[in-house]
Amino acid sequence: MADYDFDVLVIGAGPGGYVAAIRAAQLGLKTACAESRETLGGTCLNVGCIPSKAMLHASELFQEASSGALAKFGIDIAGASLNLDQMHAEKAKAVKELTGGIEGLFRKNKVEWLKGRAAFTGADSVAVGGRTVRAKNIVIATGSSVTPLPGVTVDQTVVVDSTGALALAKVPKHLVVIGGGVIGLELGSVWKRLGAEVTVVEYLDQILPGMDGDVRKEANKLFKKQGFTLRTSTKVTEVAVGEAGATIIVEPATGGASETIEADVVLLAIGRKPNVEGLALDQAGLQQNGRGQIEVDHDFRTSVPGIWAIGDVTPGPMLAHKAEDEGIAVAENIAGQTGIVNHAVIPSVVYTHPEYASVGQTEEALREGGTEIRIGKFPFLANSRAKTNRDTDGFVKVIADAKTDRVLGVHIVSSLAGVLIGQAAQAMEFGATSEDIAYTCHAHPTHSEALKEAAMAVTGKPIHM
Repeated sequence: MADYDFDVLVIGAGPGGYVAAIRAAQLGLKTACAESRETLGGTCLNVGCIPSKAMLHASELFQEASSGALAKFGIDIAGASLNLDQMHAEKAKAVKELTGGIEGLFRKNKVEWLKGRAAFTGADSVAVGGRTVRAKNIVIATGSSVTPLPGVTVDQTVVVDSTGALALAKVPKHLVVIGGGVIGLELGSVWKRLGAEVTVVEYLDQILPGMDGDVRKEANKLFKKQGFTLRTSTKVTEVAVGEAGATIIVEPATGGASETIEADVVLLAIGRKPNVEGLALDQAGLQQNGRGQIEVDHDFRTSVPGIWAIGDVTPGPMLAHKAEDEGIAVAENIAGQTGIVNHAVIPSVVYTHPEYASVGQTEEALREGGTEIRIGKFPFLANSRAKTNRDTDGFVKVIADAKTDRVLGVHIVSSLAGVLIGQAAQAMEFGATSEDIAYTCHAHPTHSEALKEAAMAVTGKPIHM
């Protein structure tokens, strides 16, 4: 250590970075973490996953209280009104508690927080916060940021990104969401429930790109049922901001006559890009691939010895839990242990209502690849707990290899899909067959019985349908 200030320096304190730093410190390595924000936790905890879930939950409660939906259960609520300032305050409280918790974990595990924006000055040296430090191992975990749309300027007042959409001072009369992916639909759901008219403009022919076809079709149906206007196969050519809001010019994705849509707020949510600007990767001898990412091997090593990368700056889905698992694995690899992430079993969840969750491969990808499969589906309409709760939207879909019965993918639409997908992921991690799930006793009455019944439908017939 005579030549190095640290065994490990992690650049970025998001879900991947802070986890990597804590794990490295737990393994006895002298560790620091460089972070330029005033609080730890990265995009996820500060302006992403956590505050959006706070707003999603609060808006669901408001809708239940104000819409009369609880009357059928004998709960009559009169005069429910929206206090948006308090909703934002509760969101901020949750963020403060969680980001402060990470700071406490850094102190507990003796991780030094280097405050400032980091930039490489060499393959083993980084300038940050007015000083230059050397580390035997450097982990790049700088996450991602909003992908811009050419010709559209985000002012965080009329044209907002995900950060601005979480902090609107009032409910828009008409919110236009550019992008029918996870972020756009989640934040669109928040403001729809709080009273906004919401129009989603998606370039592709269906919303939720990349998800299983049955899930996308169900989502299209349910969002329309909830009052969303979905403009698929449509591209935005211009957004003009005026005194009254914005005018969005759209046309068919394949070309054709243009038309205008008026809105008082526009949310740009067409995706995210790796955060590498200002890192001076060239000073470390690193290059980006064609998508702006940093390529790594199975152990998360880059092309430069001693430099590692995880999370959104590397290829693969931009998901907080993927980054967290990679953070643990990279720290263990640096410490000489064996850190592995099974990228074939990374669940994804859309936290709208209902939720849309998937793990493994889609039916379309498997058929395109020539895999012979069997599929079992079970609707929540036939699940006793969902029926009792009057919460029957959605289904469970289990896809298994036709020859081995090994589960290759599970796709769930349900108010509890995000919780239920964990069981499916664990089963797949252990190489479960559909029969394994079908013959596992599930508590009754629970939503999880729908997964059991869908698994039964793969090789035989479900009992309750």
